Amino acid sequence: MSRWHNHTGNQSCRPRDEVAPASLEELVELVRRAEREGTTVHAVGAGHSWSDVALTDGYLLEPARLGGLRELDDGTLKDAAPAGSLARVGAGAHLYDLNPALDRAGLALTNMGGYDAQTLGGVVSTSTHGSGLRWGPFPDLVRSLGLVVAGGEVLRIEPNDGITDPERFAGAFGDAQRLVQDDDTFQAAVCGMGCMGLMHELVIEVREKFWVNEVRTLSTWEAVRESLTESGVLGEGDHYELFLNPYAGDDGEHRLLVTRRRDCPEPTGLPDDKLERHPLTELESSSPLVWLGLRLLARFLPGLVPRRFDDVLDGMTDDGYANVSYKVFNIGEANHLPAYSMELAVGLDGNRHVECIDRLLEIAAERRAGERLYHTSPIALRFVAPSQAFASMMYDRATMMIELIMIAGTRGGERLLAGYEERLADLEVRPHWGQINSLTPERVAALYPRWEQWLAVQRRFNASGVFDSPFTRRVGIS
Repeated sequence: MSRWHNHTGNQSCRPRDEVAPASLEELVELVRRAEREGTTVHAVGAGHSWSDVALTDGYLLEPARLGGLRELDDGTLKDAAPAGSLARVGAGAHLYDLNPALDRAGLALTNMGGYDAQTLGGVVSTSTHGSGLRWGPFPDLVRSLGLVVAGGEVLRIEPNDGITDPERFAGAFGDAQRLVQDDDTFQAAVCGMGCMGLMHELVIEVREKFWVNEVRTLSTWEAVRESLTESGVLGEGDHYELFLNPYAGDDGEHRLLVTRRRDCPEPTGLPDDKLERHPLTELESSSPLVWLGLRLLARFLPGLVPRRFDDVLDGMTDDGYANVSYKVFNIGEANHLPAYSMELAVGLDGNRHVECIDRLLEIAAERRAGERLYHTSPIALRFVAPSQAFASMMYDRATMMIELIMIAGTRGGERLLAGYEERLADLEVRPHWGQINSLTPERVAALYPRWEQWLAVQRRFNASGVFDSPFTRRVGIS
């Protein structure tokens, strides 16, 4: 057995075998083979998760051959289905392939995170997100979910008023597939972390191709904190996010970068520097020598890294970058930083998100002074609409996502992150499933109001235990 590791190298396992099926039929046979052999199967997406969510000691499924933009109407859609705003996509599609394919069809994702190397199935099943309170996470873009569950049964799962016509579906597939149109089943399965089955395709909501202009300005936490309400700047409809220095300057204030992205007309006649992201932004993160130097500093002299945070933020300011939407959402070379992170979801109700950041800054200063534990990156703050998916970190509440980024190898980095998860727990922060976390069965049950309903669906779809894993055992799913 060869060892598999994620893209950063902080998680690894020795699977029984690595497989790359190319069809639905091969997925079905893979599940049945694993059951016959008394082992398990788990899809890994792009290996971008920093938690143990993708690890397995059974068959490890690499889904890249299960991608592609497919014909939307396979003969089963209702006449009233909004065909112009939907796309049928193989779950193994990488976003860097999906975005250009949608673009060629005159379509686009309504929103996305800052990275495009993940698979569609991966971002949906872990509730990946962009920023802006008009937009929910990826699970809320899904209108229909194709899933292979225990026994190799093939299901199409949709809400009660799903887009598929039951009679047409029965005529097209007979007994080969089963249509399930039920709100609770759908909202459980759509964010399943790979624990309910193997996704083979999804129908997602898209929109007409559009363009975005991005402006980045420098401010401070102290200057913006009072405006971070749904009646304030968060309600203005922008793709809005913050990049925050966790350490105060000599004036006692915490510098941050404010990024605002808005729809704009197709850019024509603009100078070249407005059609590309600011060169200093890319320069900060593109050189392998820069990466090597950062890793050495993070391991041996981590206290030196934060001294450059204010300069880095200042270098990222930009009075305008306009391009087709997915190129602006993708933050570019910074994605190649050798890093890992924890992400905590906190609700906006009662200004808990502001209290959370105030307290986090206090903890950061305290642990730097008392234990010499340092952040080796600024902190990203993004804002997401409530999700309907039972296991989404944004379930049933408008949310601020706090991404605590560490350069790989940071001395004491994971210890610093674990402290935040523990000391902010009373604010009901929900750690991202795919990022560093120390979730326990008791904590998960307390954080997710519909967890018992989610578990009931998971146990039904995983009746044989074929989708069990180290992750499901740790958080009490198995």
